[in-house]
Order: sequence, then structure tokens, then C-alpha cells
Amino acid sequence: MHNNLLKLKKFEPETEDILSEITEGLTRPQKALPSKLFYDKEGSSLFDQITNLEEYYLTRTEVAIIKDNIKQISDTLGQECLLIELGSGSSQKIRLLLENLNNPSGYVPIDISEEHLLNSVRTLAKDYPGLRIMPMYADYTKSFNLPPFNFPYSKKVVYYPGSTIGNFSPVEAYEFLRRISQIAGPESGLLIGVDLVKDKRILHKAYNDKSGVTADFNLNILRRINREIGSNFNLNEWEHNAFFNSEENRIEMHLESKSEQLIQINGTRVKVARGESILTEYSYKYTIEAFRELVSDFYKVETVWTDRNNLFSIQYLVA
Repeated sequence: MHNNLLKLKKFEPETEDILSEITEGLTRPQKALPSKLFYDKEGSSLFDQITNLEEYYLTRTEVAIIKDNIKQISDTLGQECLLIELGSGSSQKIRLLLENLNNPSGYVPIDISEEHLLNSVRTLAKDYPGLRIMPMYADYTKSFNLPPFNFPYSKKVVYYPGSTIGNFSPVEAYEFLRRISQIAGPESGLLIGVDLVKDKRILHKAYNDKSGVTADFNLNILRRINREIGSNFNLNEWEHNAFFNSEENRIEMHLESKSEQLIQINGTRVKVARGESILTEYSYKYTIEAFRELVSDFYKVETVWTDRNNLFSIQYLVA
């Protein structure tokens, strides 16, 4: 183990809690599954593949924004900041920051996939031997506490890249970001990716790639539930369906049943009609003004960086 890699902190979600979320979601009029279940080892790997797809504009646009504005981003975060990343995944985007920040005091990656997290931080610890790394295995959408930091730092900066905030409804996003501002504390920063409203044809292609990786990613949520909960989903009887809901400014990702089915979830029976769907993910898109209004009760938006086509934004907020 590398000297700069501290022991993993665990806020492990209880299996019973996950089971109750799954059961409750599948018994709603519009059946639903929590999108956090996408990110087991296989799902995390599939998502990494999605970020490299030609149709998936989000990651390459976000990375380009960071590269084009890295000096200003680095100056904004300042010297010796403590970076806390929500949903760190493969910890690839963080490298752009780590290589350009002025002597960051430490890095706290938080992820729901323990194995993926550990693999990532071992590589980071080797590549950045002078950086304190304190991994946390946690469901950051639920209650968690930051560990005590027994070293100096100028300020905490929460890093929430990608368009993950769009997976929450606006009401849920409000409550989630309010809680994050409280966890990180007054004067803490939030560097966040926010996907913007755009031509729905671009969105449709991004979530319906021709190679079918997004479809496999979507179906993997059933594969995971079968394995970890012991359900009987037949993946051949479900198909991926993603579309843009223009009234709500969101992409909706569903799994649609090809036939009438009876699903067993740990003793609970769930009837599914042919053509009925399970909602697996929302991805809300915002205007700059709408997002500023959303967070105005607990964050001040200080800086917004966008690409030339206004497809995506990176925003810096202060609690």
C-alpha cells in the first residue's frame, strides 16, 4: 500500500435498504429503479465505454471546457484546496485538475462501487505520490459524514463532474445540493458539471448509440439485481428505450417489457404487462438561469464556463 493512500472509509449501504428501494420502486404505477444501481463493476466499465462513444458529447465537451479554462479554474480553486469528488468512478477527469492545481492538500474520492474505487485510487496513489488520498466507499446520495482531516487546507471544494446532477428531479437536486453544502460547510466550493438545454436530436443520439453500449449499460441494472438480490429478470425480455421529454426538459431512460411477465423480488411478486416500462434514469437539462435559481438558497454561482456551442457547462459555486 502506498504511504499517501489512507485506509478506505466505509459507509456501506445496507442490503435491506437497497431491497426496500427496489421493491418500492417496482410497485409504483410507473415502475422505477434507482439509477445508482447502474454502477457495479460491470456497469462502471460500460459507462467508461459510453464516455468514449462518438454520439456521447458530454464527456469530451466537459474535458475540452476544463482544458480550455484550466488556468482560471486552478486560480479559482486556489492553493492547498481539499478536493472531494462525488462519484469518482475511474478518477480520469480529476487528473486534469490535479496536474494543474496549485499544491492541492488532499483528494477524497467517494464512490458507490468499492472495487472500481480501490482500483482507481491505487493507480492514482502511484501516479501522484505526494498527494494525500482518502477514499470513501459510500452512497453519496444518502447520509454520510466526512472524516476529520488532520492536516492544513485552505478550503473544501466538492467536485461533481459529468451531468450527474441531472439524474435528480429539480426537487431532489435542490435537497441534495443543500445537504452537500451543509456537509462541506460554509465558504466551501462546488465545481459542478451541468448539462444544458439543446437540440433534442443531439440528446437522442447520445442516449441511443448505434453500437448498443448504452442499451447494455441499461440492461445491466437487471443483471445486477438478479445477482445481488436473487430476482428472476430475463434480460432477453427487456429492451432499452430512451427519449427526450420536452415538457420536462429531460431525457428518460426506460427498460420496456417485450411480454407479460411475473417478477420475483425476494418473495415479492411484481406483474409486468407487455409494453410496460421500468424507469431507470432521468437526465434533466438546465439553462444557466434555471440552475442559478435552483441553488440560490444555499449557493452563489461565481463562475460559469461553457463550450462555444453551449452544449455543457462547468460552474463554480460557493456555499
